[in-house]
Amino acid sequence: MGIDIEKVRADTPGSAGVVHLNNAGASLPPRPVTDSVFAHLELEATIGGYEAAERNATAIARFYGAVAELIGAVPEEIAYVENATRAWDMAFYGIPFERGDRILTTTSEYASNAIAYHQIAAARGVSVEVVPDDEHGQISLEALATELARGGVRLVAINHIPTHNGLINPAAAVGRLAREAGALYLLDACQSVGQLAVDVREIGCDMLSATGRKFLRGPRGTGFLYVRRDVIQILEPPFLDLQSAEWITPETYEVHDDARRFETWERFVAGQVGLGVAADYTAAIGIEAIEERVTGLAALLRGELAARPGIRLLDRGERRSGVVTFTVEGHDSMAVKLAMRERGVNVSATDGAHQRFDPHAVPSAVRASVHYYNTEDELDRLLAALP
Repeated sequence: MGIDIEKVRADTPGSAGVVHLNNAGASLPPRPVTDSVFAHLELEATIGGYEAAERNATAIARFYGAVAELIGAVPEEIAYVENATRAWDMAFYGIPFERGDRILTTTSEYASNAIAYHQIAAARGVSVEVVPDDEHGQISLEALATELARGGVRLVAINHIPTHNGLINPAAAVGRLAREAGALYLLDACQSVGQLAVDVREIGCDMLSATGRKFLRGPRGTGFLYVRRDVIQILEPPFLDLQSAEWITPETYEVHDDARRFETWERFVAGQVGLGVAADYTAAIGIEAIEERVTGLAALLRGELAARPGIRLLDRGERRSGVVTFTVEGHDSMAVKLAMRERGVNVSATDGAHQRFDPHAVPSAVRASVHYYNTEDELDRLLAALP
């Protein structure tokens, strides 16, 4: 069955006032998500924060099951973290790197992740190596297999969907190669969870990080980390508190044996409630239907843009996502973004300084990212707003 677009737009108050095509930045949340967040905040204001957490314990705990069900995991493999970067950090900095270890990544790697690689390379004596693209512009599986065969790879870490172009990396194929080579596999799914069907068992990743604010349509300031059950014990959290470990005697403590070892006790509790509601909302619509609509709208937009003089499409990949990037001849991309905002159309602009590994990077591009609640009429309004 298809998506009831009128219903989901009725659930999305912001869609009545703006053409929101910046979902790769932050989506418009549906009313059930914002209602759940506001309700918990109101409860905190009325009876107190600790007391509200006790009263709303079922909704808070639902987050673990909701996210696990959405990505094919179990609740014990899910940690609630304040954002995707911190989730990724908790996994990456928990890996026991040794001198001589190799990290393999992709040309489209995200800036924050790349900076972390270089920090660990300097501190631990590991090497950071960028696997070249294939003819489609995504990570080359042939080159990856060759590098894995050379040995010494401790970690393969890639993004599922880059922040600055429309490709979808072949995550499951990467997972098979990493598993065969005995390397850990960390997948940055910041842009994929909520717009694509993501199954961690099928992908074969050991760790996966994601955010609430993008295609999952959850609150800002929320994210989660998945760690495969039999990998959890391998990772040493970079810092601990009374949520991640138990103080046993004055001199000893024990780290929890599930993914909550990567959490901290203090958190945005209302956000955790809202993120669980967002995951359930996504599942109720159906992630396969969402993926079909998002990729279909993006393909339609690319076709319309390709037919316009002066537009240069930048998206690569054998499979393409809901992220559409392009330049407008003779116009600065940031200026295009601001001009379109004045006409009620939200897009974003990429920054080439965040793409140091990518030989195809441009200084800046316009990024329009569609979601299932967007309409064909809204795509027409974007096209009409272009200079």
